[in-house]
Amino acid sequence: MSLDIRSVTSLLSRWSEPRLRELFGRDPGQAAPWVSVLAREGLAEAQLCYGRMLLQGTGVPSDAVAALKCFRRAAEQGNIDAVNIVGRCLDNGWGTAEDPQAAAGHYRRAADGGHAWALYNLGHLYLDGRGVTRDVDAAYRCYRRAAGQGHERAMNLVGRCCEQGWGRPPDLAAAGYWYQRSAQCGYFRGQYNWATLLLQQQRVDEAAVWFQRAAAGWPRQTPPGSDRRC
Repeated sequence: MSLDIRSVTSLLSRWSEPRLRELFGRDPGQAAPWVSVLAREGLAEAQLCYGRMLLQGTGVPSDAVAALKCFRRAAEQGNIDAVNIVGRCLDNGWGTAEDPQAAAGHYRRAADGGHAWALYNLGHLYLDGRGVTRDVDAAYRCYRRAAGQGHERAMNLVGRCCEQGWGRPPDLAAAGYWYQRSAQCGYFRGQYNWATLLLQQQRVDEAAVWFQRAAAGWPRQTPPGSDRRC
């Protein structure tokens, strides 16, 4: 029985990109041709999904240039996840020359739509002064907005800002609050920072537990874009 590609596209157009990844991730090699066809048909979620497969070499040979083309096509349709990951490609030189200034523009566009990862990524540019004028106040605001959406990495960075006095007065109690929240969400850096703070407070047994959790979760090596920030 043959399948009408437009009917399939219409059906899958209702699915989110994470759901498509879950479906096609069960057998990436066999799924890749289908995702490619759906991407060529103009389905933004498929373009984003196939772009990730190309970027990471999942089910297809790794091709960062082709991945970026997919992301751009999805971004042109207003896909906010794609807008953010185009920024990531420009930020890191994946499939193109590094251009942090252009990356900042994409992050802002996605951040204006409330995208937590874009806020987190834009915060990094402000903190480092890459592609933008260094502005720790703006960095803190970005991290805080992302953390308010439950972004575990941003929670950890809010903790760092509170501890170091970046964009706000130093406040160890507030730092501990955000490190603990990040740690409880399972983020290894949040666990490490929370453990370090506990150790400073002589809460040795509690610190040991969180150090162990951080060590267990510390990544060994990840392909480009696999955690959407690296």
